[in-house]
Amino acid sequence: MQSWQMTGPAAWEQRLKPLVTVVPYVLLAALAVLTVFLKRDYALDLALCAIAALWILVMFTLNLGKPEVFLTGLILFGLVMAIRMPWFGFFSPALYFYAYRIIGWPRELFFVAGAAVVAGTAQATGLDYHTWTGILSRIAVILANVVPMCMLAWIGRVGERYYSRLTAAQQENEALARRAGVLDERARMAREIHDTLAQGLTGIITQLQAAEDSDDWRRHHRAAVALARESLTEARRSVNELRPEPLETGRLADAITDVAATWSARVRIPTQFTVTGDTRTLPPEAEVALLRTAQEALANVAKHAGHATRVGLTLSYMDNQTALDVRDDGPGFDPSTTNGGFGLEAMRQRIEALHGTLQIETETGGGTGISACLPAERPLS
Repeated sequence: MQSWQMTGPAAWEQRLKPLVTVVPYVLLAALAVLTVFLKRDYALDLALCAIAALWILVMFTLNLGKPEVFLTGLILFGLVMAIRMPWFGFFSPALYFYAYRIIGWPRELFFVAGAAVVAGTAQATGLDYHTWTGILSRIAVILANVVPMCMLAWIGRVGERYYSRLTAAQQENEALARRAGVLDERARMAREIHDTLAQGLTGIITQLQAAEDSDDWRRHHRAAVALARESLTEARRSVNELRPEPLETGRLADAITDVAATWSARVRIPTQFTVTGDTRTLPPEAEVALLRTAQEALANVAKHAGHATRVGLTLSYMDNQTALDVRDDGPGFDPSTTNGGFGLEAMRQRIEALHGTLQIETETGGGTGISACLPAERPLS
């Protein structure tokens, strides 16, 4: 089975689709009924109409033939019927629709001209063809159809070409604007990192060097520690919006595996990470949000669930959503009496910003579970 390629902008194709799908059958049926009323011997004409309908069904509707062969046969049918019965010139719009929709440029001109010949032949039926005057008149009528319709087809294709170029230029401009925004953001981040880390490290070196030759070394030590903490805080604030390093070198499941293994080795609490469903690539911001959720959840276990003996992480790829569950068997807490803290609130904001949900299940003595769910496709803002 051959797939016929549509030509022209998508919006124009959508407008033509019902015309080439339904209108030819309607025209054939209407012309067949008209033939019954206007002719006595109409059996052959009805048979030709039935053959034409079957030709359209097999070659176009069922998509079992080549576009050029299909439309050539249909134009020949229209020409024969227009010679036999001039009212079949009303079938020419269907021929124009097919030529515009399924034939590529510049071959489209040939088939548009053929459809115009059908219309002109029907219009010239009453003219005498036994004299040169009549013959020239017939030719003039046919050309009066062919030339304007070919001009319209050419103008339409020129318009489509300019439309395509304009669309491509707009897309290129949008891409350049996005890239410029990314470069500006990178430059801003570089400046912030320089202003925090470079200046902070310079201050720390200065304090430590001063402590070597000073009796009041504790004061310099405290100043250096304060500078280090301040620089670390500023660095975290600056780089938190960048893509985490584990995601730069691996997929989300691999990144969570590394995070869980590193955390388990540091705090000496066994972890088990499971992936369910068919893995797929998520939008970058979704992967960052789920990885940050895993990191913050594990950090909370280390800080608040010191008696936990195991932690389980599950990354589930479902048809309509992707979920991350982190559960521990620690002492838990009473949500009604405990402040969730900034970490949990930050997790919730990050997930809800992507139209997801964050649920926390916990009770005193029953452990804690955190479930973050993101929709499979991001809705439009």
